Amino acid sequence: MEDVWFGALLAPEAADGDRVLRHAELADRLGLDLVGVQDHPYQAGFLDSWTLLATIAQRTERVRLVPDVANVPLRPPAVLARAAASLDILSGGRVELGLGAGALWDAIAAMGGPRLSPGESIEALAEAITVIRALWTPGDPVTFSGGHHRLAGARPGPFPPHPIGIWIGATGRRMLELTGRTGDGWLTSSFHSPPEAVTAQARILDAAAAAAGRDPAAIRKVYNLGGSLSPLPGAGFLDGPAALWAEQLTELVFEAGMSGFVLAPGVEAERDLRVFAEEVAPAVRAAVARERGRPAPEPVRRPVTIPDLDEPGRPRTAGGDPAALTPDQARLGRRLVDVHDGYRAQLRQVRDAVEQVAAETAAPRQDGDRLALRQNHWTLGVFCATFRRLLTVHHDVEHGSTFPALTERDPALEPVVKKLEQEHEVIAELLDRLDRACAEMIADPARIDRVRAGVERLSRALASHFAYEEAELAEPVGRLEIRLQPEERSWTCPRPCGG
Repeated sequence: MEDVWFGALLAPEAADGDRVLRHAELADRLGLDLVGVQDHPYQAGFLDSWTLLATIAQRTERVRLVPDVANVPLRPPAVLARAAASLDILSGGRVELGLGAGALWDAIAAMGGPRLSPGESIEALAEAITVIRALWTPGDPVTFSGGHHRLAGARPGPFPPHPIGIWIGATGRRMLELTGRTGDGWLTSSFHSPPEAVTAQARILDAAAAAAGRDPAAIRKVYNLGGSLSPLPGAGFLDGPAALWAEQLTELVFEAGMSGFVLAPGVEAERDLRVFAEEVAPAVRAAVARERGRPAPEPVRRPVTIPDLDEPGRPRTAGGDPAALTPDQARLGRRLVDVHDGYRAQLRQVRDAVEQVAAETAAPRQDGDRLALRQNHWTLGVFCATFRRLLTVHHDVEHGSTFPALTERDPALEPVVKKLEQEHEVIAELLDRLDRACAEMIADPARIDRVRAGVERLSRALASHFAYEEAELAEPVGRLEIRLQPEERSWTCPRPCGG
């Protein structure tokens, strides 16, 4: 397997469905190869994975879609075969099928599924793979009689337009050997298998494939990841800057034969996905290409145009009369403005810090002061990252609670809310560009001007966005008695912004 794929693993939380779809769209726009969706049908707080994957297919253009992994005990394989083939047809051949033998048997039994022993679950999965492949193969009606699954003259079809890979979620020896004998791919996770375990597991899988007369390199090995993208290296796996991530993942390509990495993003999900797609993935691909004597592939990303937010075409509502609000309602409306005022003050501190560092960068300095100047550049980068994190949390709170509450109580606000959500995407892109400018400044202090320009552009966008939101939503927040959720507001102004 020569190419390395990168993707996003999304938790299908029903309470945050819009956010899941935004992250899938972002993965597609960034040029990631895969979007994986967890499949836990017994979780009452999760969206159904196949319904979600179908919606993601409609909202994206090129990214591949995979259940990571489908819970076979609760998904009859004959039905699963037709569902996967149908989605492959509707998505233009963008589906891979991740399969799992099952776990959490109490929860599966509560949903009416079978309670299987570890051995029985592996036997059932092997039978399921036989059933699925039979129904994807043109020919006569299929009869199959297994200990767990049966077909009695089922007609094959519909047929997927591309060869759907069956990727098996496996950690134990018997599952790894099954994957080596029959799987097109292997899915494992850093949450359960650290890198040293993955290398040992890959050897078991490869040996089983070779014993079955198969090429082990033809089996795509995909690693689900979690980690911390931070400026300085930490002590653990995937704990540090993008360059460290790229180094550790490249090592797994050559040590374990991994050919896919799928990130479960953290709290700053959009930042994580951007860094993973724009910094980690290209660095790994370039390193692998160098080792194999091939040119590095060009990154795929749909161009993003950053519009000016201060536009006359924004949706407007007739609105109510603020004077008609009770004192308590007026205080609720004022709370929205107060929250924005906090971010306005924080942004002014960021601008002051940029100007201070710019002045110090331009002034001649003694050699003994260079270390302090470099520290100031690092501190400014952390300062900007802190503002980004807090503002991202604010937007997530609005998406998760404030906006749904407003549109539920007053559907006429839907166009305004949709526009504000679109503007959040613009602001996220501006924050991302500022983050990259800060990274460039740390490497080359002369690039402080790019940071200054990024802060100015962000300041104009936020001023316009906040003013629009307050004009359209402050009165409805009060009138509809929407109580804004508390947010993390910790803000320490580090040197150089305080002297």
